Amino acid sequence: MARPTVRILSRYLLRQHVAPFGFALAAITAFLLLQQVAKQFGNLVGKGLPWHVIAEVFALSIPFIIAMTLPMAVLVAVLYTFSRLAADNEITAMQASGISLARVVTPVLGGAAAVAVCALLWNDQLLPRANHRLRTLLVDIQRKKPSFSLKEQVINEVIQGQFFLRAARIDPATNRLKEVTIYDLEDAERRRIIAADSGRMAYTPGGTDLYLTLLHGDIQEVKRAQPDQFNRTFFDVNRIRVAGISNSFVKTEEDPYRGDREMTVCRMEREVAMARLDEARAHHQARWAMSADLHRLAGLVPPPIVPDSASSDPPPGPYCRLWQRVVGWVLPKEADAQTPARRPPPPPAFPTLRPEPVSPLITPSAGFGEETRAKGARQRAATYEVEIQKKLALAAACIVFALIGIPVALRFPRGGAGLVIGTSVVVFAIYYIGLIGGEDLGDRLILSPFLAMWAPNLICGVVGLVGLWVVRSQGSTARGGDWSDVKELLVGWLPPGKRQAA
Repeated sequence: MARPTVRILSRYLLRQHVAPFGFALAAITAFLLLQQVAKQFGNLVGKGLPWHVIAEVFALSIPFIIAMTLPMAVLVAVLYTFSRLAADNEITAMQASGISLARVVTPVLGGAAAVAVCALLWNDQLLPRANHRLRTLLVDIQRKKPSFSLKEQVINEVIQGQFFLRAARIDPATNRLKEVTIYDLEDAERRRIIAADSGRMAYTPGGTDLYLTLLHGDIQEVKRAQPDQFNRTFFDVNRIRVAGISNSFVKTEEDPYRGDREMTVCRMEREVAMARLDEARAHHQARWAMSADLHRLAGLVPPPIVPDSASSDPPPGPYCRLWQRVVGWVLPKEADAQTPARRPPPPPAFPTLRPEPVSPLITPSAGFGEETRAKGARQRAATYEVEIQKKLALAAACIVFALIGIPVALRFPRGGAGLVIGTSVVVFAIYYIGLIGGEDLGDRLILSPFLAMWAPNLICGVVGLVGLWVVRSQGSTARGGDWSDVKELLVGWLPPGKRQAA
């Protein structure tokens, strides 16, 4: 009979977390998205972009925001739910019924683990594609020029290298021009200078074309084939259409380049393996260069280059093998087409050098270039490894934040919304500052990628486990646990005089 009770309790505890988790995820995501909108909206609107492009920019920003807010929502949900259960004496009733604290915590940690798996899939599969599409879209937006505008008393380059316009006065209200001079270099076989006393200008609705109506002027023209002839034509009204004064917005359909934040874990693992292979080859060549110099110094023939045995197709890691199996189960198998037999490519070996003339001189920079190349490959591998560990650490933060939230909520059950908000802000700030700092240290090869990204998780996890042990040994009660207890915990170590002042 205990088994149905256990299942009912687990379902009850998980149900209590669903509503706070959903509300926290939606609220924090909306808040961060509004900050992004307020920061970028003015720049995007000033570009004259269609509204659906602006909406797409902010929609593609949501996956990155959710990747950061999922652990936050777990912490808020755990703090709120356990503080309410403790304040309503439900935790005390469970313990009085013989249910241990470990039994209460287990389903919550299981739910946090499920959220962590979802977060890992989100960070690994959806987020890189959204980042790639967002970067491509922002590059396309940067290529588009703002709306075209003319300045008076300045030779304006209307079309680069082809059409120039100068006006002494420009009335922005009526678009009227005074003392207009135009230099038309569009045709390579002729040069034209158009002068007018006044005129009017107008733009097409998209701002891509400029229409000029010039009044009372002349056209001076010289042809390259007939340099000794000069043509001058007078006019009362001259209408000119200048097309393509502003670049239109064009989307890039496919961009093969991908940065580290635009790759999946499996693709980054291949990049890391290739970088390690480049580093090994650089060290191999450096050792050969030093050995060849020593042979030359001793008056011997330099040895031939020995091919390295490193494989150019490294096997996938455990996560990628598991992911390939899951994809193979879910997706239908592709049909294998028969391909004509062909000779295998030669192995990637270094060519054997012919014996060089014996020289007593040593190469001045032997091994220096190879060491530089090896360091560059090592830094490239570290960049990808840091990003891999970052994806894994952010997903594991869901479990770590649950470990922190449970003892804090049980220790201060009457803290209310202030405790939830205050604890969440402090934990978020400390965790993400450590994450950003660790990423920088990992990219600079000061710390290993694992330690750089997992140090905040390890520290917060130890704090959470210690807090659970303390709460379990002391027991939980709804009496006390308000802000006075928080103050006592913060200033209790001070002397009595300073404690009263605080």
